[in-house]
Amino acid sequence: MPTSPKTEPSSAEITGPSRRNVWRMFDLIAPRYDLLNRLLSMRRDVAWRKALIRKLPELSNLHVLDLATGTADVLVAMGNHPDRVSRGMGIDLSGGMLALGQRKLSDRGLKERFPLVRGDAVSLGVADDTFDAVTVAFGIRNVLDVPAALREMHRVLRPGGRALILEFSMPNNAAFRRGYLLYFRHILPRIGAIISGKGYAYRYLNQTVEHFPYGQAFCRLMENAGFTQIQAHPLSFGIATIYQGEK
Repeated sequence: MPTSPKTEPSSAEITGPSRRNVWRMFDLIAPRYDLLNRLLSMRRDVAWRKALIRKLPELSNLHVLDLATGTADVLVAMGNHPDRVSRGMGIDLSGGMLALGQRKLSDRGLKERFPLVRGDAVSLGVADDTFDAVTVAFGIRNVLDVPAALREMHRVLRPGGRALILEFSMPNNAAFRRGYLLYFRHILPRIGAIISGKGYAYRYLNQTVEHFPYGQAFCRLMENAGFTQIQAHPLSFGIATIYQGEK
């Protein structure tokens, strides 16, 4: 993997729509968020989260932090693996999303095992060397200062801990990419607008994905935050990627 940081995009160079106070938008779309995730991804988001969990460290009794936890889908999925993940915490800025996540965890008897906290990924307020793994699913591109968030993830991991970041990316195959962009730019925002009543939220989705660094560019961001043994695992022809890094 390239080691030079010269081509790393800075926070200012991660363009697209403003991410300032984006949590307010997620408060508004929270009631339809899970439904639209399943519909617009054709339920691939469920498979992608399962793939993320399979890449957790091969240990038992893991203590895991899930950032940008949203409606707690990652924590709910981890609840199916009590032998591996004994406890965890979810952090998000959107109170509306957390309220739905809290309900899902309570319904499954996971409330005590996975408490949810309202907080910012760039300033976690958590002690150094606390977690065995830190996960983020489809949230890192919404962070105002991505390098700062990656440094915080590195800081709160125990030595030998692992960061796992699941995010949308761009397919490499030219023909597939054209079809994907047609769907992402024109069809997805219309469906999102009809179901949620908030069309701008789904225009924001495609704009942030297209402008966000992916592949080796994102790997360099992780490297500059202090992670080692960084890997990128493309999923579904590259429309999503799991980034893995060790402390």
